[in-house]
Amino acid sequence: MKLIVFFVCVTLISSTVFFEVSGENLKKPRILITILVRNKAHTLPYFLSCLEQLIYPKERIHLWISSDNNLDNSIQILTLWLNNEGRKYHGVEVNFDLESSGFEDEKGIAHWSAQRIFHVINLREKALNAGRNIWADFIWMLDADVFLTNPHILNELISKNETIVAPLLKSNGLYSNFWAGMTDNLYYLRTEMYKPILFRETVGCFKVPMIHSAVLIDLRKHVSDNLTYDPKNLKQYNGPTDDIITFAVSANNSDLPLFICNDIYGYIMVPLEKEETITEDLQKLTNIKTEILSDNNNLPLSTHLKQFVQHPTQDKLQVDEVYMINLFRRPEKRYRMDKIFKELGIPVRTINAIDGSALTPADLKMMRMEIMPEYVDPYHKRPMTMGEVGCFLSHYIAWNKMVENNFTNIIVLEDDVRFEPFFIQKVNYILKELEDLQLEWDLIYLGRKRLTNNTEPCINGSTYLVQASYSYWTIGYILSASGAKKLIDAMPLKRLIPVDEYLPMLSDVHPRDDWKMHYPNRNLIMLSANPLLIYPIHYIGEEGYVSDTENSTLACEYKAMDESEREDL
Repeated sequence: MKLIVFFVCVTLISSTVFFEVSGENLKKPRILITILVRNKAHTLPYFLSCLEQLIYPKERIHLWISSDNNLDNSIQILTLWLNNEGRKYHGVEVNFDLESSGFEDEKGIAHWSAQRIFHVINLREKALNAGRNIWADFIWMLDADVFLTNPHILNELISKNETIVAPLLKSNGLYSNFWAGMTDNLYYLRTEMYKPILFRETVGCFKVPMIHSAVLIDLRKHVSDNLTYDPKNLKQYNGPTDDIITFAVSANNSDLPLFICNDIYGYIMVPLEKEETITEDLQKLTNIKTEILSDNNNLPLSTHLKQFVQHPTQDKLQVDEVYMINLFRRPEKRYRMDKIFKELGIPVRTINAIDGSALTPADLKMMRMEIMPEYVDPYHKRPMTMGEVGCFLSHYIAWNKMVENNFTNIIVLEDDVRFEPFFIQKVNYILKELEDLQLEWDLIYLGRKRLTNNTEPCINGSTYLVQASYSYWTIGYILSASGAKKLIDAMPLKRLIPVDEYLPMLSDVHPRDDWKMHYPNRNLIMLSANPLLIYPIHYIGEEGYVSDTENSTLACEYKAMDESEREDL
């Protein structure tokens, strides 16, 4: 059964100009947004919520939505959302096929069979002509696995004043919604342009041979009449039967450049491979949601659609506890990380970090702490900061919790990390490998900054681990009971150095021989995930970078006191 519905569908007739007493004021351009949906029940709550929050007059938007061949409740979600939001728009045209469930020549939901390709080509061409028929100023061809987290994105695209333009869509890999090169037979070609655009090394709008998934077309331009998604409409076409390639060729034939703008961006799911299923797509959704949240973006969720969102079952990653270290005065970091952990399904206990900015010399004396006399930061040539003291003590708390609770192993994470795709699965692979190989280990870096260029020895029989050389960062690691005991038994508070210097010191890979006399038992067995599983959300110098260790009071004021001055505190 096919369901065709029109909501408040009033023909868009002229690009009327009206005048106010205060002066001339143009109406916003009329937009037709076209959406094709198939088996997207897991992405639709977020896609539709982003659409709902766009800052653009809804009375100037007409929606054209088609959905068929579903094996999930995509149409149910669309119907519920339209029942609540549809009447806010100028008009809504839907074509829902409730009975179709696939094509005869398909071999799975990710298989682009000939019948499926022809069907999509026909739908895109029908949508394009719908925009022309209602005299829309622009048509925006959107895919249902795109997340437009910037509510101003439509206004910003229109302001580019290009006939065909798209925002950059980021994934958590190299996949995006543009090609920077195309072969002579019209297939994808990776060029040197691609990564600088994708990673926004240069910012602006770039002419490229292919864009897709969120393409805005200015239908007011006469030359747009020549655009098509159907190869049959081209006089000469020797390329593959493909909608977006045909569209690119039709644009090229009309000397219409395609622009990708990376100063405005959203996010996109990595497509399913041929043999993958909805299960894999759900995991990819988790990956992209954590990527969005790591970028400090809130992923909107309409109140109408919350019932359709399912979070993963909780997974402790085969360890006794997962700890996150967070400063109480950084609630925004805690809030963001809590949302990410919820998306990943990781139950986490938060350790309220020791705030170095609140520490005083009296606190250090009370805790019987001593800064290593010889310590000077190797790069900044300065003494240890109170922030670094607080950071060390915060990790020290985690180590003691492990010993006190007689845990076998734990994971310690800081509050400003970005997780690699499939993080949980990769951690489980590592722990399974440790068990299978019966490896002796104390600490495993999940993320770090490697400081040496020498080759790190591989672990015999291991696919995922190497021996860790001199490295910085304590953003995330797995710790064993033996490792915690070694870290505490070395009595680091009596000869304190920053924690990311302490770990390589205890594993005897630190280059400073003159510091080693303070730690005679340097037998910490320290490994590293390879490749790494977590990275910082922000690097030094990037927008949004904040350091509570570097930007704090120097501890040298305490270190410089003689014994009598300390006793007077």
